[in-house]
Amino acid sequence: MAVTMAEIQHLRKMTGAGMMDCKNALNEANGDFDGAMEIIRKKGQAVAAKREDRDASEGCVLAKTEGDFAAVVALQCETDFVAKNEEFIALTQQILDAAIAHKPETLDQLLAVELANGSVSQLITDKIGATGEKMQLGYYEYITAPYVTSYIHMGNKLATIVGFNKAGVDEHVAKDVAMQVAAMNPIAVTPEGIPAEVKAKELEIARDKAREAGKPENLLDRIAEGSLQKFYKESTLLQQEYVKDPKKTIEQFLKENDKELSVTGFKRVSLNV
Repeated sequence: MAVTMAEIQHLRKMTGAGMMDCKNALNEANGDFDGAMEIIRKKGQAVAAKREDRDASEGCVLAKTEGDFAAVVALQCETDFVAKNEEFIALTQQILDAAIAHKPETLDQLLAVELANGSVSQLITDKIGATGEKMQLGYYEYITAPYVTSYIHMGNKLATIVGFNKAGVDEHVAKDVAMQVAAMNPIAVTPEGIPAEVKAKELEIARDKAREAGKPENLLDRIAEGSLQKFYKESTLLQQEYVKDPKKTIEQFLKENDKELSVTGFKRVSLNV
């Protein structure tokens, strides 16, 4: 039976597949819409299996907040051409909206979220069939706090979310902190948040450098501790120099605006940045 242009366009809207793929699927399914959807999904699964060993290092990173919840997702693909495609960005936004609406605790739970056109995982598979590229939901991070903010860097390759310890934070102050996280990539909010193994490794590196420089053995620990304090200033958000005014730290910047204000946590996701 002949299929109509309206049917083809509707299937394309639902799956993101090409016009000819939609026409062929509808013809193969004898006009049955659900059957055509299944044909396109199976094609996506076949392409995904063939592309499994390919590198999906490009993609789109988006972040969003709602109330006390903030999330960031990264949908990855093989080429920058696909990453910049409006439909690919729209799919990333759809996945992010699903995360905001359902607040899953893990990436796997987000993939399993059911939407009008199928699960998040199925939508990605459908898009694989439409583009012929490997795709994967590479990152999903979230935070909850009395006040949350987000920042998406130009080009959709880097995004951050930040939580604060109290509500009503000045929007410009919050955004500056989110941009600080994007620019300076801290490891933790404070030294207490840095893993013990990271601290131990930094101390070991500092001792080795001091030893190679000919420093006395009895001074190595003191020198290493000094290096660790420098590492804290470079790698912990509150001790970092504020990029817009290096004469003050982020902690000082926050206190100038509100003496009780601090950061409870942050997430930073980037692709090729």
